[in-house]
Amino acid sequence: MIARLVRRNDCEVIVIGAGPYGLAVAAHLRARDIDTRVFGEPMSFWQRHMPKGMFLRSPWGATHISDPAKALSLDAYVAQARIERTEPLPLETFLDYGNWFQARAVPDLDRRRIERIEATANGFRVVAADGEAVHAARVVVAMGLARQAFRPAAFAHLSNARTSHSSEHDDFARFRGKRVAIIGRGQSACESAALLHEAGADVDVICRGPIHWLSYANGTSNWRALIKARLAGLMATPSGVGPFPLNWVVEVPHLVHRLPADIRDKFNVASLHAGAAGWLRPRFIGVRIVAGSEIAGAVETDRGIEVKFDRRTAVYDHVLLATGYKTDMAKLGIFDPQLLGAIACRDHAPVLSGGLESSVPGLHFVGASAVASLGPLMRFIAGTPFAARQVARAVAANRHTTQPARNKDLESNLAA
Repeated sequence: MIARLVRRNDCEVIVIGAGPYGLAVAAHLRARDIDTRVFGEPMSFWQRHMPKGMFLRSPWGATHISDPAKALSLDAYVAQARIERTEPLPLETFLDYGNWFQARAVPDLDRRRIERIEATANGFRVVAADGEAVHAARVVVAMGLARQAFRPAAFAHLSNARTSHSSEHDDFARFRGKRVAIIGRGQSACESAALLHEAGADVDVICRGPIHWLSYANGTSNWRALIKARLAGLMATPSGVGPFPLNWVVEVPHLVHRLPADIRDKFNVASLHAGAAGWLRPRFIGVRIVAGSEIAGAVETDRGIEVKFDRRTAVYDHVLLATGYKTDMAKLGIFDPQLLGAIACRDHAPVLSGGLESSVPGLHFVGASAVASLGPLMRFIAGTPFAARQVARAVAANRHTTQPARNKDLESNLAA
C-alpha cells in the first residue's frame, strides 16, 4: 500500500530518459521557465542498442531534435562542428549531435538510472538507483524502445547465446565466419544483414514476403527507377513516414488521435509496414533472401539452431530477431504496482490525451509509447517537435492549478 506523502515537490517536472524525445521535451519545458529535472544517460539506447556502421533511414529534415528556438538543429550542429552534411546520416554523427544538443539544452543532466515511480498525494516520487527520492508534480516518461523488444513465440524458449534481438548488439564483428539467420524484412533486418555480411558472416534473411525496397535512384541511369524515385519524392512528406496517401495523415497526430481506436490501430499497422531504404540494396550482394517462408519451429542442438520450415530444416550458428518492438508498460519495470494498475492501457500501451497525458493526471508518455494514441510519427525523431510542444503546453496550462484528483482506486490507496 502506498503511504500518503504530503511534502513540497523538488521540481515541477521530472523527465525520465535522455534520448531525442526526453531532451526535446526538457528544452521546451525550460523555455517556458518550468523547473525540470532530466534523468538518464544521453542517447543511451542509440549508443548501446544500434550497430556500429548503421545509417539513419530518416531524411535530413526529419532528423532535427526539437528545441523551441530552432537553434539546436542538425544544420546548426554540422556548421559548428565544421563537418560535411552527408545523407544517409551515419549513426556516429547522430550520436555526436545528440550529445551536442544535450550539452546545450540540458547541461545539468542527472545520469542516474531511475528504479521506481510512485504516486503521492501531490504528484510523484521518483527513486534513483542510489536510493535517493525526488518529488515532482508531473513526470514525463521518455524511455523510447527500452525493454520493448518483441521475440516471436517460436524463438522465445531458446537461449540468448544462440538467439538475440537486433537491439542487443552494437557491433557484429563477433559473428565473423558464423552462419546467421535474420528474421524480418524491415530496415533493421536489412541493415543488420548488410553489416553482418560485411563483417564476414554468412547471412540468410528469412521473411514471409519479399522485401519492400523504398525508392532510391542515386547512381542509376535506369529511366524507370528515376521516374519512380521522382514520383516518390513528390508524394513524400517531411518525415518520410508511411506510404502515400497515409503518410499525409501521419503528419497530423491530432487527426490520428481523433480516429476511433480500432481504425487507428489498423492505420498504425499500415503506416509502419516493413520497408528498407533503397540505398541498402547494392550491399545485399552475397546475402541470401529466403522469402515466402513460414517458420514451423526452432530447436537448439549441439550443431546450432535448427530452424524448421514446412518442407525443410536449416541449421544456423545464430538467429538474429529483427522483429521489431511491442509496447508494454509493465516491461518498463519502473512503476509501483498500484500506479501501473491505474494507467489505462489498450493492448498494453498507455491511452493518452492530446497532451500525451495518461489516465493518471500528471503522468505523460512520449516517443514509442505514444504511437498507439497519436500515430506512427511518435516512433521517429520527426515526432519530437509535436510531442515536446504538446507536453509543454499541457504542463504550462495546468502549472498554477491544484493537482488534479487521482482516479478513485488510486486515491483510496493513497489515503490508506
